[in-house]
Amino acid sequence: MTDYEVLSDAKALREASDALAAGTGPVGVDVERASGYRYSQRAYLVQVFRRDAGVFLFDPPAIGDLHPLQAAIGGEEWVLHAASQDLPSLRELELVPPVIFDTELAARLLGHAHVGLGAVVEDTLGITLAKEHSAADWSTRPLPQPWLEYAALDVEYLIDARDALEKELADAGKTDIAQQEFAAELARPPKPTREDPWRRLSGLHTVRGRRAFAIARELWTAREDFAREKDVSPGRLVPDRSLVAALRADPRSKGELAALKDFTGRASRTELDRWWQAIERGRAASDLPLERVPGDGLPPVRAWKDRNPEAARRIAHARPAVAARAEELNMPTENLLTPELLRRISWQPPTPATAQTIGETLAELGARPWQLAETTQIIADAFVASLQDEQEPSQAAS
Repeated sequence: MTDYEVLSDAKALREASDALAAGTGPVGVDVERASGYRYSQRAYLVQVFRRDAGVFLFDPPAIGDLHPLQAAIGGEEWVLHAASQDLPSLRELELVPPVIFDTELAARLLGHAHVGLGAVVEDTLGITLAKEHSAADWSTRPLPQPWLEYAALDVEYLIDARDALEKELADAGKTDIAQQEFAAELARPPKPTREDPWRRLSGLHTVRGRRAFAIARELWTAREDFAREKDVSPGRLVPDRSLVAALRADPRSKGELAALKDFTGRASRTELDRWWQAIERGRAASDLPLERVPGDGLPPVRAWKDRNPEAARRIAHARPAVAARAEELNMPTENLLTPELLRRISWQPPTPATAQTIGETLAELGARPWQLAETTQIIADAFVASLQDEQEPSQAAS
C-alpha cells in the first residue's frame, strides 16, 4: 500500500505544481467535501493526477492560495467524474479548467448501465475500486491513510478511463456530441439563489396556517445562521423533522419546547433560547407568508388533460417518440433532451410549430445543436399527429 501525504503548505504546493507542469497529457482532478457534516460546500481535499508526474493530494484550507496549481495545469484538459458536482468547489478555489472531459457524462452518452466512478473504471479498465469512504467527513484532520488511498484512486485511473471512453465515443460517432455536452457543462452558470429557501424544510407540507409558516421561516433562518456561523450542516444541529415537530406541537412556553421529546438534535437544548426566540419572532411577525406560492414551473403532466388538452395530446405523442430516438442512440432520454425542455415546448409551442421554429425555441431554452438535430423533426411530427387526434373526435361527432 502506498503511503500518501497531504500537501498543506506553500513550499509543497510549488514543488507539486512544478511536477504537474512537467507531466504529460490531460489532468485528472477530483474534490472531496464534507457534505452532511459542514455547512459549506468548500473543498477539503483536492486530488490531482497527471502522467509522468503522479498523484498529489492538496489541503486547500491549510494552503489557502492555490494559484501555483492553476498556473501549472490551467492550460490543460481536466478530466473529472460528474464535473457538475466538483466545478463549483473548484471555482471557489479559483481553480478553473479551460476544457473538461467528464467520464460520468461520457458513460451516460454511451449508454453504460452504471455510471458511478467505480462502475466506469471497472467497465473500461477491469479494475475494481473500493468506495467505502465516499461519505466520510473530509474536514477531519489528520486524514486517515485508508481515506487518502481511496482519494488517490479516485484520480489515478481517471486518465486511462478517459482514453477508453474517448475511443468508445469515436467508435459510436458521438465525439462531437460529447464535446458539446462537456462545453455546456463547463459554461453552465451557477443555480440562482432560491426565493424563500425555508420552504425546502422537509415535512413542511404537514403544517397548516400562515402564522405557522411565519414561525417555520424564523426557525429555519435561525438554524441557518447558526449553522453558517459554526460551519456545521444544519441538519446536524436540529433535524428538519424536529423543527416540524415543534411547529406542529405549537408550544406555549420555552419549557414546553424543552419538554417536547421529538425536538431533538445536538443543539436542540444547548441553544434552546435561540429556537424559542425564533418562535416568538414568528408569532409576532406581521408579514405572514402564503402557504402556497405560485411558481413559474408548469403544472404536472397528469393535470394537462384538464388544463391544456392540446398540450396533453402533444406531449403524449412527443414523449414516446423522443424516447424511441434515445433508445436508438443508446443513451438515456434525459441526455437526448431534458424532460423539462420537452414539457415546455409541448405546453406552449411556437406558431407555426415547424422543426425550425421548435429548434429556435429549444435553443433559446439551452438545448445544444446536436440535440436539436436529433429531436426537432421528431417533435414537429409528433405535434402534427396530435392535431389528427384532436380532429378525429370532431369528425366522429359529425
